[in-house]
Amino acid sequence: MSRRTPALIAAAVLLPLALTACSTPEGDEPTGNKAAAKSDGFPYTVTNCGVTTTFKAPPKRVVTMNQHVTEIMLELGLTKSLVGTAYLDDKVLPKYEKDYASVPVIAKEYPSYEQVLATNPDFVYGGYASAFAAGDGRGREALKKSGIETRLNTESCAKADTPMETLYEEVREVGRTFGVTDRAEAWIKQAEADNAATAKKLKDLKALPVFVYDSGDKTAFTAGGKGIGNELIKRAGGINVFADLDKSFGDASWENVVARKPEAIVIYDYGSTTVEQKKKRLLSDPALADVPAIKNKRFAVMPLSDAVLGVRVPAAVEKLAAQLHPAATTS
Repeated sequence: MSRRTPALIAAAVLLPLALTACSTPEGDEPTGNKAAAKSDGFPYTVTNCGVTTTFKAPPKRVVTMNQHVTEIMLELGLTKSLVGTAYLDDKVLPKYEKDYASVPVIAKEYPSYEQVLATNPDFVYGGYASAFAAGDGRGREALKKSGIETRLNTESCAKADTPMETLYEEVREVGRTFGVTDRAEAWIKQAEADNAATAKKLKDLKALPVFVYDSGDKTAFTAGGKGIGNELIKRAGGINVFADLDKSFGDASWENVVARKPEAIVIYDYGSTTVEQKKKRLLSDPALADVPAIKNKRFAVMPLSDAVLGVRVPAAVEKLAAQLHPAATTS
């Protein structure tokens, strides 16, 4: 699961979440073109994870790497802009299946630099910092030299402590980049309403101590205090027992899992290791026998694609809340 390792997360540059429109038109453009550019919101300048780009028009040939950014594009109705995609963690949502099937899958995991170039893209959108691993030839600078602009999902570099706002800004900036601001704002408005509805159901409930089990044997790879995973737990009526980890994902000792006494365990579902295999590993470990969540066999399950910065998040909050507090969410 190299794409989400702590080293890659730590290596990401910091993002000043800036959304700045550049309205100065080219001096040699005809007057009519100037007016059109202004009315369409272009040129548009945005700073993303330390890289500043000015778009004179929306990108037309896009490659997405990682599922959550692919689904952002599909949600915003940008299927026709996609010339290639790669790296699913699980199935796309049913609502996207038809559109997704129309896009060429250029690699099961990350494509090589040559595979990316073969699609003749003008834009590459990556979900994790590892999507732009310089050592694999896919660094943002290398792509820029080939005439390809890039965007990295801001969970990989955001310093903000408000991940839901970071999600809204991610969708907003992608909408601006592709000239579909109205679609982006409509999605944000609905997401805010959905989040408010879940919060209302959980009002005044006591939060439940939660441990996220992503993977790991000698240590537990878990959700830290940064990023949307921690935000999901909070908004679903939980307290992440490893919120003090200053990253989105990180390793924790099993001794600390025991010491922090989680009352529920959220299992991330993805890859070749099944949920049942993960449960068996946890339930059969004698060192964990006194953990309240283990004693009571209290588990919740989330697809990994629900727990990263993408358009699934508002629904994922509601689904996790229903597992942690079923009485409150069904009443």
